[in-house]
Amino acid sequence: MNNLRLFLMPILAVALAIATGAIIIALSGSSPVDAYKALIDGSLSDSKSIGRTLEKATPLVMGGLAVAFAFKAGLFNIGGQGQLVFGALIAGAVGYGITGLPWIIHTPLALLAGAIAGAMWGAIPGILKASRGAHEVITTIMLNFVALNMTDWLASKVWREEGVIVRTPHIESSAEIPRWGELPAGFFLAVVIAFLCWYLLRNTTFGFEIKSVGLNPNAASYAGISVKKIVIMTMAISGLLAALGGAIETQGVVGRYEPGFNAGLGFEGITIALLARTHPLAVIPAAILIGAMEAGGSMMQFKADVSPEITDIIQALILIFVATPIIVRWFLNQKEANELSVSTTWGSS
Repeated sequence: MNNLRLFLMPILAVALAIATGAIIIALSGSSPVDAYKALIDGSLSDSKSIGRTLEKATPLVMGGLAVAFAFKAGLFNIGGQGQLVFGALIAGAVGYGITGLPWIIHTPLALLAGAIAGAMWGAIPGILKASRGAHEVITTIMLNFVALNMTDWLASKVWREEGVIVRTPHIESSAEIPRWGELPAGFFLAVVIAFLCWYLLRNTTFGFEIKSVGLNPNAASYAGISVKKIVIMTMAISGLLAALGGAIETQGVVGRYEPGFNAGLGFEGITIALLARTHPLAVIPAAILIGAMEAGGSMMQFKADVSPEITDIIQALILIFVATPIIVRWFLNQKEANELSVSTTWGSS
């Protein structure tokens, strides 16, 4: 019964956010029914709109996995944006800078290069926490600014396409992630990675060590687990996941790295992870939901005369309701809510 209620809580949080959004739309002078119908038409009505939704959801899956994976070790990675742009830039550089390779080599090579860049960037706050006790929230926020400025400089001075705005040249066709009809192959790659994360955390010794450190680092250390190693490796993997989201975006959607195109995607991973209660598989439907809202937002604006910021408001409401589960629990009349801490709930698999 407890597991069922924990499953229903994010669903009810979404329902409450949609209901509140309907009130806001009505107060703005538009029809909530027409607005939400347009939202569905723009995101799920045909193969083209579904493909656009999955395209939007792909980096969100990876960003959500990055936050969720770190949280299993009791770490809060706020640096997904910086890790994502590094992965996007390095994948773009490898994608256009290396020529003559077949697709079967070039595409994975660019993805791997972007992933390694993100892992190295994510390992920095892990090392600082393990060696100096620096809190990862502070260091990852600070490193976001470093990453954004460094990638802007690299795109404008080192790998800039001549004669145009600040961006890298277009990647070679051999480095592009294909589409299957209207469906982006990158989304299915993200789904596979989500299942791999779930399996690692659930069925491997390393995953057990990560969760042990997240639940009680002192007990984990007493049991012989190297807490410092787990912290560093977890942050590195978290950075790798976020960077893969950027690499897939570059190779499967944009075709190059362009500063500002990926703005906010890393931070939206926090919303996805919280909505999914940090469960790797639940990240997938959570990302699809937010992706659908982003894909259908323009249609809602065009057909129902609703401001595009309304979708941002609904996303913010979802985050509020999920992050403050006492509101949702009041609706569920969960008597044992006071005995269940937020940290242990999110940390469970």
